[in-house]
Amino acid sequence: MNKRDNVVVAIRALDSGDHLDSENLSVSGPIPAGHKVSSCGIQKGEYILKYGQIIGMASAEIKAGEHVHTHNVEMSEFSRDYSVGSDVSPTDVLPEKERVTFDGIIRSDGQVATRNYIGVLPSVACSASVCRYIADAFTPEILSEFPNVDGVVGITHTAGCGGPAYGDGFDILRRSLTGYAQHPNFWGVLFVGLGCEVNQIIPMLTDAGIETGSRVHLLTIQDTGGTKQTINRGVDIIKTILPEANRVKRQPVSASNLVLGMECGGSDAYSGITANPALGVAADLVVRNGGTSILSETTEIHGAEHLLTRRASSPEVATKLVDLIHWWGNYAEKNGTTINNNPTPGNKEGGLTTILEKSLGAVAKGGSTNLVAVYGYAEIVCQKGFVFMDTPGYDPVSITGMIAGGANVICFTTGCGTVFGCKPTPVIKLASNSSIYKKLLGDMDINCGIVIDGEKNLNEMGEIIFQEILDTASGKKTKSEHFGFGDNEFVPWQIGAVL
Repeated sequence: MNKRDNVVVAIRALDSGDHLDSENLSVSGPIPAGHKVSSCGIQKGEYILKYGQIIGMASAEIKAGEHVHTHNVEMSEFSRDYSVGSDVSPTDVLPEKERVTFDGIIRSDGQVATRNYIGVLPSVACSASVCRYIADAFTPEILSEFPNVDGVVGITHTAGCGGPAYGDGFDILRRSLTGYAQHPNFWGVLFVGLGCEVNQIIPMLTDAGIETGSRVHLLTIQDTGGTKQTINRGVDIIKTILPEANRVKRQPVSASNLVLGMECGGSDAYSGITANPALGVAADLVVRNGGTSILSETTEIHGAEHLLTRRASSPEVATKLVDLIHWWGNYAEKNGTTINNNPTPGNKEGGLTTILEKSLGAVAKGGSTNLVAVYGYAEIVCQKGFVFMDTPGYDPVSITGMIAGGANVICFTTGCGTVFGCKPTPVIKLASNSSIYKKLLGDMDINCGIVIDGEKNLNEMGEIIFQEILDTASGKKTKSEHFGFGDNEFVPWQIGAVL
């Protein structure tokens, strides 16, 4: 991957004795596809280099041609050269008249939607089932009368009470809920509460500057008279707004209205070679066209954050990013774990050895433009260009934060084959290898494995992804949308004590 590396990656399974002509060495044992082979002798305590960067330290002597993985590699701390702003360069943003377009939906406040849903949101877990019952009343037969409405979504979650009405956990839940309520992909929302919960609806909406009216409605079960009455009243409310929501029309809008959220889950060694860097090319195209791309998963940039600080547009942006890395280290320690516990069994089976290696592949999604802002979890993203949002690495939680922040399209790269969708925002699934694409054809939207297969280079693959983003933003359904994924994937980040 880089001339500095002392390992190479097997693009197919290797047997003992196979000769690697490019490295002039023979493999000393079986190597699974995607795993690493030492290209030279590596002494115990010596750094393992991939992508030209440190991914760990040899825990034992490794001979040339040996398998390099968890049995002979360990994590080690090392100093990063943050070189703040050293790689900053002017971003070649296209003039407005040269930017590409997609067919979007312009809301009354000027926001641009890629979908047109009605949402039913609970303030607390106690009202989640009622939200689901209300949404389920709108069957495909009923919704067929409203072809411009993508659906009625009953969002559920498991929080909203059992803790104080202050603190990070409380603020995060409220930001997540109000972020969804203000999301352009919802024509309107109905909030349903129990009535006695800690997370009271009216103060939550007031603090977020959200007014009730034609697009925001609220009910509480205790005030409405119980479950049945609340369901009936909720159904009546949505029946009254469906005709209005159905009047929307798509029209050509600038790609500057794209807010692209980027995620990688179920990663393998190919993710950092094909899907992630190809998505980085597409992210650059979004930014060049005046749009916004969001990189997230703070635990999965650990060990690669110095590559982002070098692209930070200001020292303040770089400092905010580095402070997040330190916060996560302390947070993990307080909870009896380490950030390096992040690689899952599936990640390791796919060839990823440490969080450092995983992070180096993950940051490739961010492309090459300047990092212009760093946001907290579920904060509304208002800056154009490439930005970062603080989220956990857990996919549903991370994507929930980005959608609450305004992401109107998500691209999700996967090597092991994650199946995921998240209403109200469409999720485009990018397979890192041809094998998983063919195996999960019904779930994967794009095969980035053709880069390894030699059919496309990364720039060409990035162009394909960018066009798919435009098509999806214009209304083309993703594979997960055909399945109907998305009602259960609202998972706000929960931190703090449950009392």
